[in-house]
Amino acid sequence: MGPRMPIHWGSCRGRQSGRVRSMDFGRSIGWALRMGLVLRMGFVRSEGFVVRMGLVLGVALALGLSSSGSVQAQVAKPALTVTLASVRQETLPLQLAANGSLAAWQESVIGAQVNGLRLTEVRVDVGDRVRKGERLALLQSDTVRAELAQAEGALGEARANLEEAQAQANRARSLQAQGFFSSAQLTQSLAAEAAARARLQSAQAALTLQTVRLAQTEILAPDAGVISARSASLGSVVNAGSELFRLIRQGRLEWRAEVTASEIERIAIGAKVRVTAASGAQLMGRVRMIAPALDPQTRNALVYVDLEAPLGSARAGMFARGEIFLGNNQAWTIPQTAVAVRDGFSYVYCLGPEQRVVQTKIQTGRRIGDRIEVTTGLDETARVVSSGAAFLNHGDLVRVVPASVGENPPAVAR
Repeated sequence: MGPRMPIHWGSCRGRQSGRVRSMDFGRSIGWALRMGLVLRMGFVRSEGFVVRMGLVLGVALALGLSSSGSVQAQVAKPALTVTLASVRQETLPLQLAANGSLAAWQESVIGAQVNGLRLTEVRVDVGDRVRKGERLALLQSDTVRAELAQAEGALGEARANLEEAQAQANRARSLQAQGFFSSAQLTQSLAAEAAARARLQSAQAALTLQTVRLAQTEILAPDAGVISARSASLGSVVNAGSELFRLIRQGRLEWRAEVTASEIERIAIGAKVRVTAASGAQLMGRVRMIAPALDPQTRNALVYVDLEAPLGSARAGMFARGEIFLGNNQAWTIPQTAVAVRDGFSYVYCLGPEQRVVQTKIQTGRRIGDRIEVTTGLDETARVVSSGAAFLNHGDLVRVVPASVGENPPAVAR
């Protein structure tokens, strides 16, 4: 029996890579073929050795086939299990986004109408809601009441003088008819009567004036609303026309949106508007008016939007952004989860040949519910990966499973 060739098993370890196993498999096959040649040529004639060589050759073939199968399985393993979604046509609202600020619908300046009187009472403060005609402050009225009493006395005196003048005129008419009074004396009596009547009217006007001044010592709300500013200070002497309070009429606010000249034509009076204030308050309203002139500095026009109550945390002077509804139109949409944003661009993954995904660049538009509009990059027959797009790359192998019931429900326009 000739010398035995040593057998090395180190190349068949289970943790070696497929490439190493393939190389060992080639070496084993080559070694087995050489040994078969040796046997055929008669160099080795031991039957036991032949049996052992057959066993070695079988093991080598088994290890080679196993490593080859593992390589194929490793290459064919899917990167992700996904579901697909189709491009769907939806009715989406057309909206015009704009920025602007909240302002009072109308703000009334409430001031004093009399001069040189002292404030004796201030009943409201900033933020208070008031009713129309409610008393806001009081001015000192002692002087005005004294002047009113003086005017009432003057009126009584003028009324007595008129009665005396009327009696003298009647007597003159009677005596002139009897021939005891001349025409000149009658004319003088009639003139005195007319003067007395004029003095009475003057006294009545003076009394009315003092009555009005007394009423003006009460500062009243001209309309219902909210006090937005207060400059009245207790004990101060006010002048006629000085500002004491500011009132937001009826507590109403409006949104003044800035739009470009090209956008004015698309906006209709009465269009619905949704406004989001800086505080987070969501407000609804309608377009009341579009400014007839543009700002010469910004070349923008103001759109005045009446906001509906309740206003919540919104306040005059806040910055706000909003959307003006222009109508509806048809658009192609896909689930928002199908869009992957990379380097500032939007991509989707369509299913290609051999269950591999194809990265496709798209342009997106409006969002409604869980759907997003696709303006360019897809056609209506495309099927896209509806979830897990952020974990895929171009050419990845995927395993497609059916979508669960109720997935991707139709979007409803708000």
